[in-house]
Amino acid sequence: MDISQKERAELLGTAAALADAAGVAILPYFRSGGLTAANKAGQGFDPVTEADRAAERAMREILAERRPDDAILGEEYGREEGTSGLTWVLDPIDGTRGFLSGTPTWGVLIAVGGTEGPVLGVIDQPYTRERFTGGLGVAEWTGPHGGGTLATRGTTTLDDAILFTTFPEVGSAEERAAFDRVAAEVKLTRYGMDCYAYALLAAGQIDIVVEAGLHPYDIQGPQAVIEAAGGIVTDWTGGPAHMGGRVVAAANADLHARALAQLQDAQ
Repeated sequence: MDISQKERAELLGTAAALADAAGVAILPYFRSGGLTAANKAGQGFDPVTEADRAAERAMREILAERRPDDAILGEEYGREEGTSGLTWVLDPIDGTRGFLSGTPTWGVLIAVGGTEGPVLGVIDQPYTRERFTGGLGVAEWTGPHGGGTLATRGTTTLDDAILFTTFPEVGSAEERAAFDRVAAEVKLTRYGMDCYAYALLAAGQIDIVVEAGLHPYDIQGPQAVIEAAGGIVTDWTGGPAHMGGRVVAAANADLHARALAQLQDAQ
Protein backbone atom coordinates (compact mmCIF):
# COMPACT_ATOMS: atom_id res chain seq x y z
CA MET A 1 0.00 0.00 0.00
CA ASP A 2 1.45 3.35 -1.09
CA ILE A 3 1.19 5.97 1.64
CA SER A 4 2.59 9.47 1.20
CA GLN A 5 4.70 11.19 3.81
CA LYS A 6 1.84 13.57 4.49
CA GLU A 7 -0.64 10.76 5.06
CA ARG A 8 1.90 8.84 7.12
CA ALA A 9 2.09 11.79 9.51
CA GLU A 10 -1.70 12.04 9.55
CA LEU A 11 -2.14 8.36 10.37
CA LEU A 12 0.46 8.44 13.15
CA GLY A 13 -1.10 11.57 14.62
CA THR A 14 -4.59 10.14 14.42
CA ALA A 15 -3.56 6.86 16.06
CA ALA A 16 -2.01 8.78 18.95
CA ALA A 17 -5.12 10.93 19.31
CA LEU A 18 -7.31 7.81 19.39
CA ALA A 19 -5.21 6.24 22.13
CA ASP A 20 -5.27 9.45 24.17
CA ALA A 21 -9.05 9.75 23.89
CA ALA A 22 -9.65 6.11 24.76
CA GLY A 23 -7.53 6.40 27.87
CA VAL A 24 -9.43 9.46 29.08
CA ALA A 25 -12.71 7.60 28.59
CA ILE A 26 -11.57 4.40 30.30
CA LEU A 27 -9.58 5.41 33.36
CA PRO A 28 -12.49 6.77 35.47
CA TYR A 29 -13.94 3.23 35.41
CA PHE A 30 -10.79 1.26 36.16
CA ARG A 31 -10.72 -0.12 39.72
CA SER A 32 -13.87 1.85 40.52
CA GLY A 33 -16.25 0.47 43.12
CA GLY A 34 -19.32 0.58 40.92
CA LEU A 35 -17.91 -1.08 37.80
CA THR A 36 -20.26 -3.69 36.35
CA ALA A 37 -20.17 -5.82 33.21
CA ALA A 38 -22.69 -7.34 30.85
CA ASN A 39 -22.08 -10.76 29.31
CA LYS A 40 -21.97 -10.85 25.49
CA ALA A 41 -21.49 -14.61 25.28
CA GLY A 42 -24.22 -17.17 24.78
CA GLN A 43 -22.05 -19.61 26.68
CA GLY A 44 -19.26 -18.76 29.09
CA PHE A 45 -18.33 -15.20 30.05
CA ASP A 46 -17.41 -12.51 27.51
CA PRO A 47 -17.76 -9.26 29.44
CA VAL A 48 -18.33 -5.74 28.17
CA THR A 49 -18.40 -2.63 30.33
CA GLU A 50 -19.46 0.95 29.81
CA ALA A 51 -15.74 1.77 29.67
CA ASP A 52 -15.42 -0.39 26.52
CA ARG A 53 -18.33 1.40 24.87
CA ALA A 54 -17.29 4.89 25.97
CA ALA A 55 -13.76 4.40 24.64
CA GLU A 56 -14.92 3.18 21.25
CA ARG A 57 -17.39 6.06 20.96
CA ALA A 58 -14.61 8.52 21.74
CA MET A 59 -12.37 7.00 19.07
CA ARG A 60 -15.12 6.96 16.47
CA GLU A 61 -15.84 10.65 17.11
CA ILE A 62 -12.20 11.50 16.38
CA LEU A 63 -12.20 9.42 13.19
CA ALA A 64 -15.42 11.10 12.02
CA GLU A 65 -13.66 14.44 12.38
CA ARG A 66 -10.15 13.62 11.19
CA ARG A 67 -10.58 10.66 8.81
CA PRO A 68 -14.21 10.64 7.61
CA ASP A 69 -13.44 8.65 4.44
CA ASP A 70 -11.84 5.72 6.26
CA ALA A 71 -13.77 2.62 7.27
CA ILE A 72 -13.99 1.47 10.90
CA LEU A 73 -14.22 -2.00 12.43
CA GLY A 74 -14.73 -1.90 16.17
CA GLU A 75 -15.46 -4.61 18.70
CA GLU A 76 -18.43 -2.86 20.30
CA TYR A 77 -20.12 -1.02 17.42
CA GLY A 78 -19.24 -3.11 14.38
CA ARG A 79 -18.31 -1.96 10.91
CA GLU A 80 -18.74 1.43 9.26
CA GLU A 81 -17.89 1.52 5.58
CA GLY A 82 -15.50 4.02 3.99
CA THR A 83 -14.18 5.03 0.58
CA SER A 84 -10.43 5.56 1.15
CA GLY A 85 -9.32 1.92 1.12
CA LEU A 86 -8.15 2.19 4.73
CA THR A 87 -9.88 0.63 7.73
CA TRP A 88 -9.32 1.49 11.39
CA VAL A 89 -9.60 -1.63 13.56
CA LEU A 90 -10.40 -0.83 17.19
CA ASP A 91 -10.50 -2.85 20.38
CA PRO A 92 -11.27 -0.29 23.09
CA ILE A 93 -10.33 -2.67 25.92
CA ASP A 94 -8.55 -5.86 24.98
CA GLY A 95 -8.60 -7.93 28.15
CA THR A 96 -11.88 -6.86 29.74
CA ARG A 97 -11.62 -9.81 32.16
CA GLY A 98 -8.34 -8.36 33.39
CA PHE A 99 -9.88 -4.89 33.48
CA LEU A 100 -12.67 -6.18 35.72
CA SER A 101 -10.09 -7.87 37.94
CA GLY A 102 -8.02 -4.71 38.40
CA THR A 103 -4.92 -6.03 36.63
CA PRO A 104 -3.03 -3.62 34.30
CA THR A 105 -2.64 -6.21 31.52
CA TRP A 106 -5.51 -4.90 29.37
CA GLY A 107 -4.95 -2.30 26.69
CA VAL A 108 -6.37 -0.21 23.90
CA LEU A 109 -5.64 -1.77 20.50
CA ILE A 110 -5.62 0.38 17.37
CA ALA A 111 -4.69 -0.58 13.82
CA VAL A 112 -5.10 0.88 10.37
CA GLY A 113 -4.53 -0.78 7.02
CA GLY A 114 -6.05 -2.31 3.92
CA THR A 115 -7.32 -5.72 2.90
CA GLU A 116 -3.86 -7.28 3.23
CA GLY A 117 -3.48 -6.30 6.87
CA PRO A 118 -2.37 -3.46 9.12
CA VAL A 119 0.28 -0.93 8.21
CA LEU A 120 0.28 0.73 11.64
CA GLY A 121 -0.62 -0.48 15.11
CA VAL A 122 -0.74 0.77 18.69
CA ILE A 123 -0.90 -1.11 21.98
CA ASP A 124 -1.68 1.45 24.71
CA GLN A 125 -1.93 0.84 28.46
CA PRO A 126 -3.47 4.02 29.89
CA TYR A 127 -3.03 3.10 33.56
CA THR A 128 0.70 2.44 33.36
CA ARG A 129 1.01 5.13 30.64
CA GLU A 130 2.95 2.82 28.33
CA ARG A 131 2.45 3.05 24.58
CA PHE A 132 3.87 0.73 21.93
CA THR A 133 3.66 1.93 18.31
CA GLY A 134 4.76 0.06 15.19
CA GLY A 135 4.53 0.56 11.46
CA LEU A 136 5.09 3.23 8.79
CA GLY A 137 8.76 3.32 9.72
CA VAL A 138 8.14 3.57 13.46
CA ALA A 139 8.95 0.97 16.15
CA GLU A 140 8.96 2.69 19.52
CA TRP A 141 7.64 2.68 23.04
CA THR A 142 7.10 5.45 25.55
CA GLY A 143 6.29 5.40 29.24
CA PRO A 144 6.90 7.06 32.60
CA HIS A 145 10.16 5.16 33.06
CA GLY A 146 11.63 5.93 29.65
CA GLY A 147 11.16 4.84 26.09
CA GLY A 148 13.05 3.83 23.01
CA THR A 149 13.18 1.58 20.00
CA LEU A 150 11.24 -1.67 19.96
CA ALA A 151 13.26 -4.75 19.01
CA THR A 152 12.38 -8.41 19.47
CA ARG A 153 14.81 -10.89 21.04
CA GLY A 154 17.27 -13.13 19.24
CA THR A 155 16.23 -16.36 20.98
CA THR A 156 16.25 -19.13 18.36
CA THR A 157 15.50 -22.32 20.32
CA LEU A 158 12.35 -23.26 22.20
CA ASP A 159 14.26 -24.50 25.24
CA ASP A 160 15.49 -20.96 25.87
CA ALA A 161 12.17 -19.23 25.09
CA ILE A 162 9.49 -17.58 27.23
CA LEU A 163 5.92 -18.31 26.07
CA PHE A 164 2.78 -16.36 26.93
CA THR A 165 -0.88 -17.23 26.30
CA THR A 166 -4.46 -16.90 27.52
CA PHE A 167 -4.93 -20.68 27.32
CA PRO A 168 -6.73 -22.48 28.98
CA GLU A 169 -9.23 -19.61 29.05
CA VAL A 170 -9.73 -19.81 25.27
CA GLY A 171 -9.54 -22.51 22.64
CA SER A 172 -10.79 -26.02 22.01
CA ALA A 173 -9.35 -29.19 23.52
CA GLU A 174 -7.49 -29.85 20.26
CA GLU A 175 -6.04 -26.34 20.25
CA ARG A 176 -5.03 -26.67 23.90
CA ALA A 177 -3.20 -29.91 23.06
CA ALA A 178 -1.27 -28.13 20.32
CA PHE A 179 -0.38 -25.30 22.69
CA ASP A 180 0.75 -27.83 25.29
CA ARG A 181 3.24 -29.27 22.77
CA VAL A 182 4.86 -25.85 22.50
CA ALA A 183 4.70 -25.29 26.25
CA ALA A 184 6.45 -28.60 26.89
CA GLU A 185 9.48 -27.40 24.95
CA VAL A 186 9.99 -23.88 26.33
CA LYS A 187 11.90 -22.59 29.34
CA LEU A 188 8.99 -20.71 30.91
CA THR A 189 5.24 -20.38 30.28
CA ARG A 190 3.05 -17.61 31.67
CA TYR A 191 -0.72 -17.24 31.41
CA GLY A 192 -3.42 -14.59 31.18
CA MET A 193 -1.49 -11.49 30.14
CA ASP A 194 -3.99 -10.30 27.49
CA CYS A 195 -2.58 -7.87 24.92
CA TYR A 196 0.29 -6.90 27.21
CA ALA A 197 2.00 -10.14 26.19
CA TYR A 198 2.30 -8.84 22.62
CA ALA A 199 3.79 -5.58 23.89
CA LEU A 200 6.37 -7.51 25.89
CA LEU A 201 7.28 -9.55 22.82
CA ALA A 202 7.82 -6.40 20.76
CA ALA A 203 9.87 -4.90 23.60
CA GLY A 204 12.24 -7.87 23.69
CA GLN A 205 11.10 -9.25 27.05
CA ILE A 206 9.52 -12.54 25.92
CA ASP A 207 9.74 -14.73 22.83
CA ILE A 208 6.43 -16.34 21.78
CA VAL A 209 2.67 -15.77 22.11
CA VAL A 210 0.26 -18.53 21.07
CA GLU A 211 -3.49 -17.86 20.91
CA ALA A 212 -6.73 -19.16 19.37
CA GLY A 213 -10.21 -17.79 18.76
CA LEU A 214 -9.05 -14.26 17.97
CA HIS A 215 -10.96 -11.59 16.05
CA PRO A 216 -9.34 -9.05 13.70
CA TYR A 217 -9.51 -6.37 16.38
CA ASP A 218 -7.62 -8.64 18.80
CA ILE A 219 -4.56 -9.08 16.59
CA GLN A 220 -4.13 -6.32 14.03
CA GLY A 221 -2.72 -3.70 16.39
CA PRO A 222 -0.29 -6.14 18.04
CA GLN A 223 0.65 -7.63 14.67
CA ALA A 224 1.78 -4.28 13.30
CA VAL A 225 3.75 -3.49 16.45
CA ILE A 226 5.51 -6.86 16.57
CA GLU A 227 6.36 -6.90 12.87
CA ALA A 228 7.80 -3.38 13.11
CA ALA A 229 9.98 -4.62 15.98
CA GLY A 230 11.36 -7.49 13.87
CA GLY A 231 9.01 -10.30 14.88
CA ILE A 232 6.69 -12.57 12.91
CA VAL A 233 2.92 -13.02 13.31
CA THR A 234 1.01 -15.72 11.38
CA ASP A 235 -1.76 -18.24 11.83
CA TRP A 236 -0.87 -21.78 12.87
CA THR A 237 -0.30 -22.82 9.26
CA GLY A 238 2.10 -19.95 8.57
CA GLY A 239 -0.54 -17.96 6.68
CA PRO A 240 -1.90 -14.44 7.26
CA ALA A 241 -3.08 -13.70 10.79
CA HIS A 242 -4.80 -10.34 10.42
CA MET A 243 -8.30 -11.82 10.29
CA GLY A 244 -7.79 -13.60 13.61
CA GLY A 245 -8.34 -17.24 14.49
CA ARG A 246 -5.34 -19.26 15.64
CA VAL A 247 -2.29 -17.01 15.95
CA VAL A 248 1.37 -17.49 16.78
CA ALA A 249 3.68 -14.52 17.27
CA ALA A 250 7.42 -15.05 17.60
CA ALA A 251 10.51 -12.93 18.04
CA ASN A 252 12.22 -14.13 14.85
CA ALA A 253 11.96 -16.53 11.92
CA ASP A 254 13.92 -19.41 13.49
CA LEU A 255 11.85 -19.45 16.66
CA HIS A 256 8.63 -19.03 14.68
CA ALA A 257 9.44 -22.09 12.57
CA ARG A 258 10.09 -24.20 15.65
CA ALA A 259 6.85 -23.12 17.35
CA LEU A 260 4.90 -23.67 14.14
CA ALA A 261 6.22 -27.23 13.84
CA GLN A 262 4.74 -28.06 17.27
CA LEU A 263 1.36 -26.60 16.28
CA GLN A 264 1.01 -28.32 12.91
CA ASP A 265 -1.10 -31.26 14.08
CA ALA A 266 -3.97 -28.90 15.05
CA GLN A 267 -5.45 -28.29 11.58
